[in-house]
Amino acid sequence: MRRIRYERSGGPEVLELESAETPTPGPGELLVKVHAIGVTLPVVRKVREQREPIPLGGEIAGEVIAVGDGVTDFAPGYRVTGLCFGHGYAEYALLRQEMVSSIPDGASAIDAVALVRSGLIALGALDAAKPESGESALVTAAASGVGHLAVQLARVRGAKRVVAAVSDPAKGEFLRELGADEVVVYGEPWGEPVDYVLDAVGGELLGPALAALAPGGRLVAYSSGGGIIQAFDLLTGAKAVIGFQMARVAREMPEVYEHWRQELWQYFASGQVRPVVHGEFALEDAAAAHALIEARANHGKVVLVP
Repeated sequence: MRRIRYERSGGPEVLELESAETPTPGPGELLVKVHAIGVTLPVVRKVREQREPIPLGGEIAGEVIAVGDGVTDFAPGYRVTGLCFGHGYAEYALLRQEMVSSIPDGASAIDAVALVRSGLIALGALDAAKPESGESALVTAAASGVGHLAVQLARVRGAKRVVAAVSDPAKGEFLRELGADEVVVYGEPWGEPVDYVLDAVGGELLGPALAALAPGGRLVAYSSGGGIIQAFDLLTGAKAVIGFQMARVAREMPEVYEHWRQELWQYFASGQVRPVVHGEFALEDAAAAHALIEARANHGKVVLVP
């Protein structure tokens, strides 16, 4: 089979196509013929920053080819999606059965990688904010794979005003079509305060995100970008900062994880949430997909199609 690997950290140019043995599923594992791979900013960052090369994992979707001992809920021929912790940028990949869900009729593998993992993060961050009907929301990195779903989910969950924050004003039309009332640009005024912020950027944007909150507002931080907040800035407006990590939910609250998955598919089936794919790239064009993410030029999800 073919897969993508890298041997040194760096930009997209370090990604290489190689031939490898098709893996064999062990106990509790499924072997999946991969039809779609979701490209995410955390994986792109790992390629650039990780000292030692790691397998390029992440969200995949495809058809089950074989199962290992102990797998009872899935069989060859099932269409599934899940999070791969090994080599996911490949024609065949292994999934742990606890990280797998079926793709419903009427949805494609590309729909699955655009919706499920990114939607789980968006929905989890939204739940962490404990939104109430009629509140206002601001979403940073709003045109990203996660952000464009968060904009839609905030509206579905009752937000009366949704503000989309982006790096480039050219993304404004895309986000307004998805339901954003306002589009603001980093480094410029963000308008009237909001009740909660879902922040996927971190770093220097944490300060403006906190300042965008009305008194008593909540900032949900789910970025790997770091950043520092001064306690005084919390005290003056009785504001709160909440950290959200999907891995913890998947590991410690599987029933919540599964509930969110089912909720996302219901929103998809009803047309309330529409995952958007910016581009579909061949496996050998993984470097171009990573470059698009690094440039923050994507409008929605970026997908590899082996």
